[in-house]
Order: sequence, then C-alpha cells, then structure tokens
Amino acid sequence: MDAVLDDHRNAPIAEDRKALLTLIEKVALTPNEVTQDDVNAAKAAGASDEMIYDAITVCALFKFYTTWVDGSGVASLPDEGYAASGERIARRGYVPEE
Repeated sequence: MDAVLDDHRNAPIAEDRKALLTLIEKVALTPNEVTQDDVNAAKAAGASDEMIYDAITVCALFKFYTTWVDGSGVASLPDEGYAASGERIARRGYVPEE
C-alpha cells in the first residue's frame, strides 16, 4: 500500500491497476482533460469497461462526499474513529453490524 501511495506507476501491482490509478488521478485532478486516449490506455493495460466505470464512479463519489463534508461543516472523525471503522469494514465489509 505504501508503494502505491508513494508512486503507483512504479509500485509492485498489476499493470491494469496502475493504469486505472493513472486514469483516476487525472479524473480527480483535471477531469476536463480526460480523453478517450486516457480510457484507451487503461483498456490497453487490461482494465475492463466495468473496472473503468467502477473506478471513475468511486472517484466521483468520494470527491462529492469530500466537497459536501467540507462545505457543510460536518466534523471529521478523530483518527481512532477512522481506524475503528477501517477494522470493522475489513472484518465485515460494508454490511451494518446487528
């Protein structure tokens, strides 16, 4: 994970994942500059249409939620809250605990 966060282009992950992250980086930073060539590069590296669609959708949703949270003044969780949430999601997925 650290290698991906440091430099996804040279991280020890599959080429299709590198291409998806490169595409998503552009979607996140300069969405108006994304072209068919960018999508084709991800496909050439092995990313399927579904992978590309899902990655762009998740990126767009996170950007929306971040903008909404920042704009509405919703307080962020303390670090311990994020850690606990991450552990719960890793253990159970996104299904609510009963």
